[in-house]
Amino acid sequence: MKKRFNRRRFLTVSAGTAGAIVVGAHWPNAQKFVYAAAATSAVTPVSLSSLFNNKGVGGAPGQANFDGSGYAYPANQLPGAGQQTLNGIPYLFPNYSAGANDNVVALGQTVSLSPGEQQQYQQISLLAAASYGPSGGTLTIHYTDGSSSSVSLTVSDWYTPTAGLVSTTYRYTPTGTEQHAVHIYALSALVDATRTVASLILPNTAQPAAGQASLHIFALTLLPSTQVPVPLPSLLNNQGIGSAAGQANFDGSGYGYPSDQVPAGGIIGLAGVSYLFPTHGSATKDNVVALGQSITLPQGHYQQASLLTASSYGPASGTVTVHYTDGSSSTATLNAPDWYNGTSDVINTTYRYTPTGTDQHAVHIYVSQVWIDASRVAASLTLPQTALPAANTASLHVFALTLQLPSAQTYAVQFLKVRSTTRQMPVTGSGLAQVVEATVQNVGNSWFSSSHSVTLRVEATGIQTVVPGIVSRLGPGEQAIVEIGITNASSLANGSQIAATAVADVNDGNTAMLAFTLTAGIAAYSATDASLSQHESPDWFNQAKFGIFIHWGVYSVPAWAPVGQEYAEWYWNHMDNSSDPTYQHQLQNYGASSQYDDFIPQFTAANFDPQQWVQLFQQAGAKYFVLVSKHHEGFALFQTQYSHRNAVEMGPKKDLVKMLFDAAATTAPTLKRGLYYSLPEWYNPAYAAYNQGGSFAGGPPKQFVTGQVIPYTGYIPVNDYVNDFQKPQLLELANQYHPDNLWADIGGPNDSRTVLADYFNQALTTGQQVTVNNRFGIPDYDYTTPEYASSFSFNAQKWEATRGIDPFSFGYNAATPDSDYATPGQLITQLVDIVSKNGNFLLDIGPKADGTIPTIMQQCLQGMGAWLKVNGEAIYNTTYWQRAQQDGNLRFTISPNNAFYITSLVQPGNQIVVNEPVPIQSGDTIQLLGYQGGSLQWSLQNGSLVITVPAAAQQSGQYAWVFKIAWS
Repeated sequence: MKKRFNRRRFLTVSAGTAGAIVVGAHWPNAQKFVYAAAATSAVTPVSLSSLFNNKGVGGAPGQANFDGSGYAYPANQLPGAGQQTLNGIPYLFPNYSAGANDNVVALGQTVSLSPGEQQQYQQISLLAAASYGPSGGTLTIHYTDGSSSSVSLTVSDWYTPTAGLVSTTYRYTPTGTEQHAVHIYALSALVDATRTVASLILPNTAQPAAGQASLHIFALTLLPSTQVPVPLPSLLNNQGIGSAAGQANFDGSGYGYPSDQVPAGGIIGLAGVSYLFPTHGSATKDNVVALGQSITLPQGHYQQASLLTASSYGPASGTVTVHYTDGSSSTATLNAPDWYNGTSDVINTTYRYTPTGTDQHAVHIYVSQVWIDASRVAASLTLPQTALPAANTASLHVFALTLQLPSAQTYAVQFLKVRSTTRQMPVTGSGLAQVVEATVQNVGNSWFSSSHSVTLRVEATGIQTVVPGIVSRLGPGEQAIVEIGITNASSLANGSQIAATAVADVNDGNTAMLAFTLTAGIAAYSATDASLSQHESPDWFNQAKFGIFIHWGVYSVPAWAPVGQEYAEWYWNHMDNSSDPTYQHQLQNYGASSQYDDFIPQFTAANFDPQQWVQLFQQAGAKYFVLVSKHHEGFALFQTQYSHRNAVEMGPKKDLVKMLFDAAATTAPTLKRGLYYSLPEWYNPAYAAYNQGGSFAGGPPKQFVTGQVIPYTGYIPVNDYVNDFQKPQLLELANQYHPDNLWADIGGPNDSRTVLADYFNQALTTGQQVTVNNRFGIPDYDYTTPEYASSFSFNAQKWEATRGIDPFSFGYNAATPDSDYATPGQLITQLVDIVSKNGNFLLDIGPKADGTIPTIMQQCLQGMGAWLKVNGEAIYNTTYWQRAQQDGNLRFTISPNNAFYITSLVQPGNQIVVNEPVPIQSGDTIQLLGYQGGSLQWSLQNGSLVITVPAAAQQSGQYAWVFKIAWS
């Protein structure tokens, strides 16, 4: 058993609750600051006795006069005189004896620090209250170098119903008692930790009097710096923030952040971290485009670096190298989401500047973290090599960098971020709860484990925590993303913005808190970007990891494309190009007078067995499927009243979508069902009015040899393609089949906002958890969809990679020999890589025209399923590891509170060596999944994890080998 040291609690800073301040509250979406106290010896309670000018605490009625009207706190319900610790912070409490003043009415007094108290601090913590308030003003901090900084303080009235850090059950009146609680609140103000504090100037309020707001201070404590903001002015090489159109050029295309919606330059607190935000002006560089620059660090033992980042034309990522004074180095991946992608974070604007005006779309700045080995002394940090901003070129931008010191000599929890979501979770016996997502970190230097686990909850008026979040395992410096389930009272309208506090209770009695603005409940969606961008992928999708894509349509009849070069499902488009091999194939096999729609009667689905399809998906280990309901050829596999060009009236004469959905509902009710829909159609006559040129110019179709206009089979004329055809068909899919996943393609002209608002609202009514991809032609989506990519990068925003088993086709290509198809091993390798980087894998099959699935595809899926049956616990319901996603041929995933997985993409030898800082401690065991020979021996050698792999274990398994660290 490890020796346990005294633990510190955490101070809450809140706005609207507990009367505390928000630094930088002049800009929107301010995140409140949480401080993790360091060792008690470094905390400095400051004596205010020489400044006391008011008696607010009495032992009997009429003995004190806090508010100028003869009312006072009861002494027997306040902490005793002398040093007392509240919420982990020591304060010097006054003496409440008769006739002695016990608080400072803020009238602009100077609080001078003794030479021994003059140090670098990160935060000032005050115990205060207002009479006839709220009240506040400017607190000025003077530093020994002659400089100063200021923050705005606001404190609630002592008599409000908002509970404070100290609360009584009654108060004294001039002649008796009043059974009404009064409070003392905790306030916090950030200090520039790079300078030494010399003195403080209190706000100038007023002497207590009836109807006159006064600010009263009972105690003041200076808290040491656990974070070191690193100045970056010499490296700033891009202006991303402007006060007018055309003033900034963040992305190389003349777009920029609006200066009135980002913090002013100076020290700010965001998500529990103190940053030195750059100043910005009309011609001022304010961010660093990562081009491999070296940043000199104040030498020290740091746990991590926190950076304010964003990417342009991104997301962008790269390797950060940390250099230590002993000549060694460590590496970590730095990832930054695209500033425009709709995912909110710590800095969010409501618009951005264009070269000539404004664009009413939010842009963002994010927090990124880089692991640093705290056992070594860090000296410098080298940024990734990305690119100078330019259109369609991904660049990574850094606005600020702060180093985190270990803030406790044992375990200590800190909130990094808390946010409302539009996700929901089931609650046993009581429907659904809204998910609040909290990111927490162990900022101490030893482990949280089951003996001192953490329970997370949300406190707010009208809010009940029905599913607490649990953290039962977290290593030093490790982070966890935790879900908390809440419900709101019927009196609280869905979508209400209210003040809330996230609370982390450690089962040893310590507590951490973070105030935030909660969006309580999920409001009905409107057809606007502001509303739709709040939607996000549900838990089932995030946890599923593996799905089956199905391209099946009239193109499955010719089933041909140059192998490995073209999509077979694009047959019609390619055959109309006389220089394309498909043109010659059509001419030679079907004749010069043929046309594509001749294939419709041959699309029979005669051997389609939806039950067998669903059983195959289950054998494959897939958790969802997405069926192409209509591709670019315009032939719908479902019942539609807007075109006769569908499988119910032509070809199979069956509603193929309904048949597959019904089979899944009865055979595999937990298998999620999705539908793909192509927004444009190549040859729909109505689409010509929206002519985009290129491959989607619109119809009518032409005979591929003569160029003569020919009928678009089954076409029902409409006035407007989008409003009279595309939108109604999408609503048919949503309302008739209720897909869990609506997967659009191509984008282009659309009314997708209306469609998605209807789809999301229908799901809200029924409790269905639905999701949509990024190809609806609007900036609102739940996840992105890279296609046939050869490599993948980590992205904290959810994404889904898609490809076929065919080397380069989604639709069935009869020309592809079996030997060219991807093997189970190749696809398992991709699956593992994708999941480790926060992606899902949507693997496509292309059935034949009669509805049979080619044997080679079935065998591949079955091979993947056999591997997942043994190793699926390293895939399903896992999360990415924030410190690293890979180490050579190794990939990492985490089962929260349960296990850490290391997957080798190559067959192991005698040893597995992991250079990344794996979360493992004495008592943990390592197993090779599928190996029956028991636990494997392991050791830590020079910071690396070394796993001994016996010969028999090396020969077990196939495709990829999963080493499970079972946390004790």
